[in-house]
Amino acid sequence: MTAEFVFTPHPVVSIPVVGQAARFPVHRIYCVGRNYEEHAKEMGFTGREPPFFFMKPADAVVVVDAGATGRMDYPTLTKNLHHEIELVAAIGTGGRNIAAADAMKHIYGYAVGLDMTRRDLQNDMKKQGRPWDIGKSFEQSAPIGPIVPAAQAGDIEHAEISVQVGGTDRQRSNVSKLIWNLAETIEHLSAAWELQPGDLIFTGTPEGVAAVVAGDTLVGEITGLPSLTVQIV
Repeated sequence: MTAEFVFTPHPVVSIPVVGQAARFPVHRIYCVGRNYEEHAKEMGFTGREPPFFFMKPADAVVVVDAGATGRMDYPTLTKNLHHEIELVAAIGTGGRNIAAADAMKHIYGYAVGLDMTRRDLQNDMKKQGRPWDIGKSFEQSAPIGPIVPAAQAGDIEHAEISVQVGGTDRQRSNVSKLIWNLAETIEHLSAAWELQPGDLIFTGTPEGVAAVVAGDTLVGEITGLPSLTVQIV
């Protein structure tokens, strides 16, 4: 029997896959906080603290095809919108309590992503000891480029990662500088949640986060993956 709904359900959010007609359907979006040492320092923290996570809704995704320029509306309520360039791991095989030694085989592929942040609102929530949702989990806060299957992505754990705004470097680092690497992140994450096919993991951002304004164009790059270009409008 076909289910009936009181209104038409929203379509499944999906991301193109390089070299394939089939698309990657998004389930959940997990984000790792302060996962590069120099970024942790610029945010007022030091050391290898235990990893922590926050989430974004699937419809926060702004899908940007290879070679295209995506558009992100400058969000409401903020006067301090920040860019955070991140390697995104797309989960193809789920599981709970995944050991780090087995974690990499659960990754379907990789993409370039931006964790856009209403920094003033996030900072207000931090001061009050309240959740970050208003600063992190808003509409269009997760622009992402096409997914490259893991076997085609090269040495992703040593890839250069960068973002330019208006042609000028803002963030530049290497994925090897992650405090908690991909396998360790999956181990920790899967102890708290049962990972599912379609989950995305935004793995953290390096130092250099800064504000953008309407009219700015961001170009995010990670070695071996299609670049991500987004204009703030």
